[in-house]
Amino acid sequence: MKAISSEKVCFIIVKTREFDAKVAPVIDDPGDNPADDNGVEVLADYPDDPVYEELTSFLDSLSEDELIELHALVMLGRGDVDLDGWDEAMQTAADDLDENIAHHLLEIPLISDYLAEGLSQFGQSCAD
Repeated sequence: MKAISSEKVCFIIVKTREFDAKVAPVIDDPGDNPADDNGVEVLADYPDDPVYEELTSFLDSLSEDELIELHALVMLGRGDVDLDGWDEAMQTAADDLDENIAHHLLEIPLISDYLAEGLSQFGQSCAD
């Protein structure tokens, strides 16, 4: 990995795990007083979710090269390629790059696990 730092990947892993923990809202409109919901709504997935907005904003701020490496890292972690196929994954990710890449990446189930596994194949982890 040359373009994206492991710190950025770890930030994405942490935030996607927060986002993946969200569940369907129990209450359609949480109202103005969070104290009234006994804290259960903190895990509810609302359309204006601040974690999702933070993630998409962060992903939108990445360069094209960083997004390409991030997508290739997902493919590596998912087992679509191994380290010998890294260049192929990079080319596939470059071919798939479009203005909606942040949204597409966040739609991948288990993206945090795939990114963590991809990092581990480069001998890196978020434990540091």
